Amino acid sequence: MINVHDILETIKMIDEEYLDVRTITMGISLLDCIDSDSTVACQKIYDKITTKAKNLVKVGQQIEAEYGIPIANKRVTVTPVSLIAAASQDHDYVKYAKTLDRAAKTLGIDFIGGYSALVQKGYQTGERTLIASLPEALAETDFVCASVNVGSTRSGINMDAVAQMGEVVVAGSKLDMMTNAKLVIFCNAVEDNPFMAGGFHGVGEPDVVINVGVSGPGVIKTALEKVKGESMDVVAETIKKTAFKVTRMGQLVGTVAAERLGVQFGIVDLSLAPTAAAGDSVAEVLEEIGVAQVGTHGTTAALAMLNDAVKKGGIMACSHVGGLSGAFIPVSEDAGMIKAVNAGTLNISKLEAMTAVCSVGLDMIAIPGDTPKETISAMIADEAAIGMINNKTTAVRVIPAPGKKVGDTVEFGGLLGYAPVMAVNKAASTAMINRGGLIPAPIHSFKN
Repeated sequence: MINVHDILETIKMIDEEYLDVRTITMGISLLDCIDSDSTVACQKIYDKITTKAKNLVKVGQQIEAEYGIPIANKRVTVTPVSLIAAASQDHDYVKYAKTLDRAAKTLGIDFIGGYSALVQKGYQTGERTLIASLPEALAETDFVCASVNVGSTRSGINMDAVAQMGEVVVAGSKLDMMTNAKLVIFCNAVEDNPFMAGGFHGVGEPDVVINVGVSGPGVIKTALEKVKGESMDVVAETIKKTAFKVTRMGQLVGTVAAERLGVQFGIVDLSLAPTAAAGDSVAEVLEEIGVAQVGTHGTTAALAMLNDAVKKGGIMACSHVGGLSGAFIPVSEDAGMIKAVNAGTLNISKLEAMTAVCSVGLDMIAIPGDTPKETISAMIADEAAIGMINNKTTAVRVIPAPGKKVGDTVEFGGLLGYAPVMAVNKAASTAMINRGGLIPAPIHSFKN
């Protein structure tokens, strides 16, 4: 039974604690747009996206007005373009990226994801072509996001792809630093992720679907302020109950949006997504749990508990959860993380350890512009290995900043915030990266 207290509590969460729906994302299948003539295929893609999603922004705004719930972003994901473009025999897929960008601008959405390739076990022709086009495609578009899946628990890690992605990141940074803010390199990528830049619409998904991503670090921090000094059992329970309320709101928005758009409701992603605003930080939640500053000893344990409690609360609130569903730890998008880096408490090695117990991985990290491609590939390999062994999604979104050195600050703007340039290990792993081949899948992948 809903009572006045619950309503007032929700209003306070929205008004004072930065609670919002981070994104409603419409997933659209492009499999029926495949054509051997790329010009015809691009027109089909544009027509389908702009038809299916024509009311997405309008419906999002209506829900905001009616329910008073802010919806920060309206986004679209599509079938990995490497699968669609392969039929064309084109030697460059940039025109497909420009088609997605044009559709995004027509719709007035914030991002469109799916300029993606899945190469965890090897390449097909379309994937080679798409990956080679990534620097140019991302530099010449405004709203297109890209991802490449280089490994999985079932198949191992494609080290040839890992080596190539190091080259792509470096090449992208030379064209435009911001290209790498729109590129995620995954292990165990999921097919229903509503968040960017890694979202794409999987081939096992419905033709059109609505997925929702919520955000609520500020809400959880406020809830924890009321249980200072209590045991960790109480902390976990408090997070669980709060996550339940946040997820319920996400489910409401997703259900209403799907109904009004006449499409299927997919999932609520339980990820805690921070912003650069003070008070909307995953790092500050961890500090409220009791670590003096994020990055110090105890941080990984606190994050593990936070992640688990969020999932336990969320899964009670909504039958259909999915996506990444954990806590994001992007450096540039989290005021507490930025403070910790500047204070010297948080470094890349600690972020890597934290990755083992939360969502995603080395996310929105600025590194010196002269970082060798092999070092970036080795960072990708480390993160992919954590994902592969732990049967979870991990990813890398690092941004080499040309002309910048450790301690300098890089401005990204908007939701992406700013980041201090972080140090990378100077000892090279060139010989390992140059080996190529496939790191075999772990023994626990063989479960049939």
